Amino acid sequence: MITVSNLELRVGARLLMDEVNFRVNKGDKIGLVGRNGAGKTTMTKVLAGQALPADGEVSRSGSIGYLPQDPKVEDMEQTAQDRIFSARGLAGVVGRMRRAQDQMASEDPKIQAKGMKSYDRLEAEFISGGGYAAESEAATITHNLNLPDRLLQQPLRTLSGGQRRRVELARILFSDADTMLLDEPTNHLDADSVEWLREFLRNYQGGLLVISHDVELMELVVNKVLYLDAMRSTVDVYNMDWKHYQQQREQDEHRRKRERANAEKKAGALMEQANKMRAKATKAVAAQQMIKRAERLMREVEPEQAHDKVAAIRFPAPTSCGKTPLRASGLSKSYGSLEIFNDVDLAIDRGSRVVVLGLNGAGKTTLLRMLAGVTEPDSGQVEPGHGLKLGYFAQEHDTLDADRTVLENMRTAAPDLQDTQVRTILGSFLFQGDDVSKPAGVLSGGEKTRLALATLVASSANVLLLDEPTNNLDPASREEILNALKTYEGAIVMVSHDEGAVEALSPERVLMLPDGIEDHWTKEYQDLITLA
Repeated sequence: MITVSNLELRVGARLLMDEVNFRVNKGDKIGLVGRNGAGKTTMTKVLAGQALPADGEVSRSGSIGYLPQDPKVEDMEQTAQDRIFSARGLAGVVGRMRRAQDQMASEDPKIQAKGMKSYDRLEAEFISGGGYAAESEAATITHNLNLPDRLLQQPLRTLSGGQRRRVELARILFSDADTMLLDEPTNHLDADSVEWLREFLRNYQGGLLVISHDVELMELVVNKVLYLDAMRSTVDVYNMDWKHYQQQREQDEHRRKRERANAEKKAGALMEQANKMRAKATKAVAAQQMIKRAERLMREVEPEQAHDKVAAIRFPAPTSCGKTPLRASGLSKSYGSLEIFNDVDLAIDRGSRVVVLGLNGAGKTTLLRMLAGVTEPDSGQVEPGHGLKLGYFAQEHDTLDADRTVLENMRTAAPDLQDTQVRTILGSFLFQGDDVSKPAGVLSGGEKTRLALATLVASSANVLLLDEPTNNLDPASREEILNALKTYEGAIVMVSHDEGAVEALSPERVLMLPDGIEDHWTKEYQDLITLA
C-alpha cells in the first residue's frame, strides 16, 4: 500500500518531522492527529504524491484516492457525473453513449443507424468495465452524499464549493481505491450524510488514513493512530483504536510529567552541590562533571507536551454606518434551465444577525457571493447603504490570493494599517516568523481559515458575510471564533451546518432558500441547521 521510510518534512526552514517510518496496509484505518501546524495536511500531500519530502522515501503500491481540503479540478466544464465516473475510466464512454442516443433519436435514417451501431459497441465497452453495476454503485454514493440527479448533470463551474467537494468525495469513494487519504471528509456534509460516511468507512476493506475533527467518526472507524509530535519532530504510532489511544496518550503524558519532575529534582540537587563545590579549586573538576550530568539528565527526558496554541480572535469595533448598510431586492439566479432561487429580498440593518438556511444546493453560498459582489444576479440588485464596509469569509477561501504570501494578503485586506499592526494581528492568529512569508496556496485548510479570519479582523468591517466559518478549525480555535461572534457589534449574515455557531450568533432572523421566505428566528429552526 504505502511505506514511509526515514521521512523528513519541512515548511521553509522549519522542521516538521524527521526519521519517520510507518506503513499503511490493507485494513488499516489510521487516524492522523497532531497539534495545529504539526504538518498533518503536508504529510497527506506527500503520501498522495502531490508534494515532495525534504528527505526520505515514500513508496506506493495499488491505487490511491486523495481528498484534500481544497480539491482543484482543471476541467470545470465537465459534468459532476462525468467527474465521478472518471474515477473508473467510465466518463468518456458514458459521454459517447449519450451522443449515440441523441443520434438514435434523429429523424435521418443514416444518422439513426450510425447511432445504433455506435451504441451497441459502446454499451459492450461500458458493460465490460462493470458499467451498470458501477452506475448503480455511484447512484448509491451520490444519493447518500445528497447529490441529486439534476446537480449531477450540471457543469462543475455551476456548483458551490461545498457541492464540488462532495462530488470529489463521491469520486474517491466510487473509485474503489486500494488506499484512501481523506483530509476532513465530513466538511460540507449534512447530518445524514455524515452518518452514512462513517458507516461506509467502517466497512471499507482497503487502507485508510484520515484527518478529522469528527470524534464520532474517529471512534467508530479508526483502529490505529499516528500522532505528529511537533515538540519532538517525530511521529508516534499507536496500534490501537481511538478510545484506547486517548487513554494511552493520557498515561504517556502523566509518565512524562513524572519522569521530568524526577529529572528536574535530581538535576537541581546536582547543580546545588556543584555550586557549593565550584568555590574550591580542588573540587572544580568534580563540579563541572556534576553540571554536565545535570544537563544530560534534562536532555534525556522527553519534553512536556505543549498545549495547542489557539488563535486569539477578537473583532474590533466596526466602522460606523447608516441604519441599513446593505439591502438586496428581487435577486434571482439560474444555471441554464435550472433555477436556483428567485425574487429574494433581504435588508441587513446595523448590528442585525441573520442565518441563511436551506438544503444543499438551495443557493446559500451563491446568495452570499452576490451580497459580497463576487457573483452577479440574473435579476435584482444589491444596494450598499451609507458607510458600508463588507467583510466576506468564503468557505473555499476564494478571498485569499494563493500566489501571494500571508503578509501580502493581509496588507491587501488592510492597506491603511502599519506593518507592525499587520504583523501583530497575524501573530494573534498564530502566524509568526517565517510563517508570514509562506504563499497562501501552501497553507492547510485550518491555516487558510485562520488567515481569512485575520483579514476580517483587520478590515474593521460593519457587515460580515460568513460562509461556514468554523470548517477546518480544531475545537479550541472553533470555540474562540464562537466567542468572537458573540461579542461582535456589527451585522452578520451567516451560512453554517454548525449548530454551535448558529447558537453563538443568536440570530434575530432566518432566511429560507430557495423560496426566499424570511421569518423571526425561533428554536424550531434549530433542527434544520445540520440538515441544511
